[in-house]
Amino acid sequence: MSLNVTRDLFFPALEKHGNRPAVIADGRSWSYRELRTAALTVADVLVERGIRPGDPVAIIIGNSAEYLVADLAIIAIGAVKVPINLMLSDAEAAFILEDSGARLVLTSPSQVATVDSLDIEGTRPQTFVIDVDENKQVTGVAPDGATPRYTGAASALDVPVDAHGMALIMYTGGTTGRPKGVVHLQRGVTDNLLSHVIESEITASDHLLLCSPLPHSAGVLAQTALLQGAVVEIMATFDLERTLDKIESGGVTFLFMVPTMIGRLLDAAESREDFDSSSLKTILYGASPISEERLRQGLRMFGPVFMQLYGQTEVPNFLTRLRRDDHDIDRFPHRLRSCGQAALMASVRILHEDGTDCEPDEVGEVAASSSYVMDRYWNRPDATADTLRDGWLRTGDLGYLDTDGYLYLVDRKKDMIITGGLNVYASEVEQAMSTLDEVRDVAVVGTPDPDWGEAVTAYVVPATAEATPESVREAARGVLTSYKRPKVVRFTEALPTTAVGKINKKVLRNVPDGD
Repeated sequence: MSLNVTRDLFFPALEKHGNRPAVIADGRSWSYRELRTAALTVADVLVERGIRPGDPVAIIIGNSAEYLVADLAIIAIGAVKVPINLMLSDAEAAFILEDSGARLVLTSPSQVATVDSLDIEGTRPQTFVIDVDENKQVTGVAPDGATPRYTGAASALDVPVDAHGMALIMYTGGTTGRPKGVVHLQRGVTDNLLSHVIESEITASDHLLLCSPLPHSAGVLAQTALLQGAVVEIMATFDLERTLDKIESGGVTFLFMVPTMIGRLLDAAESREDFDSSSLKTILYGASPISEERLRQGLRMFGPVFMQLYGQTEVPNFLTRLRRDDHDIDRFPHRLRSCGQAALMASVRILHEDGTDCEPDEVGEVAASSSYVMDRYWNRPDATADTLRDGWLRTGDLGYLDTDGYLYLVDRKKDMIITGGLNVYASEVEQAMSTLDEVRDVAVVGTPDPDWGEAVTAYVVPATAEATPESVREAARGVLTSYKRPKVVRFTEALPTTAVGKINKKVLRNVPDGD
């Protein structure tokens, strides 16, 4: 069997797993066979509407089984998936549809009015609304006005797909301007999924609970689980109390969370008497840094279940992995600051500005190599040339490798603060300040300063009612050297986040003085 295109992985797997439970969402359970039938029904509709391999097809659907149906339908015919997070603004969604040249939008009944109202310049893409009846049969408007039904002929799977053709245009977060479309080819996406199977350690016995947006990392983990025959339970949004209840019920074995979600989970679990987390085997985390204090708290409460991934849209998810056994406070306390060693199918280097290698423990830019590194930025040749150099992807992250090959991130290049001519890594300040009793959450940015160039500025969610900005600044004297200590501390009820749950530092940098 060929393993050059993603459908070569998925559809044999869906057929093999048959009547096993595949997806739980919106109070309904789908078998693998039901999921496959629904996906191929939509795939045949796409073919009837003139969609061919290489044509961009957008998904504007919330966290649901229908999202996975749309995903698999696109895979079946070798079209190009353009996933759009519902948390994006209408203007951002319209830009992605325009920029990608999407020919069709797969959406749901709850989102069709939003899709129809988008202000799109140029040719408007077709729309197909995926609705599912009580028998999990896909309903909607087919080209002839009839309700589509899967015939069993699998005609969509007969469409030839080129392994070197596009499979995915994933848009970056856009925190520094217009988002860029990151192009991945069929063969690269296939290899990326195989990497996920290896690194995530998801097996057929797992029950995943996914509550972050499926257009991002959670969606790839859902795909990985489907390849393995696991159960994927989907929450429409992160519901803290329901998540705790599902963990205690004993069924959930695998969580994927960003650090902000983990922090809320730990605080809530700590308030429940005799909270039972014995079913949990894995809490996979990533997308942004997590403090050592939070990790220590989690290990005390849940045991050795934590695993970290590090990647980015340009090299999705598993560039490095910090295994469960690396989270050993007694043997490897320093590794709690690491994001692990290179994944089996990836390589990592640390480079100076001139492209030469840094020494162990020397900070430089993280560079990545893998068969699933992006092919290019969509219609952005200059950005592509700047990012892909000499066969390596420049990630824009600063970090260092220790002598054992563990990667330690210190900051994004754009987040490094230069104050009084000295470099300050915001992540280092955040880690130190997270140990203070007065601080529940913290984010650090550089803000313009007439004397220092940039002032180290901390936005703090206070942990106690007695805390004041002055008391936090005073407490910071015990954990940070003078030039790294925040010159400005601002209290806030919550830190702003992006659509994928990362702290949105662009918003913080633009907060007016005095707010």
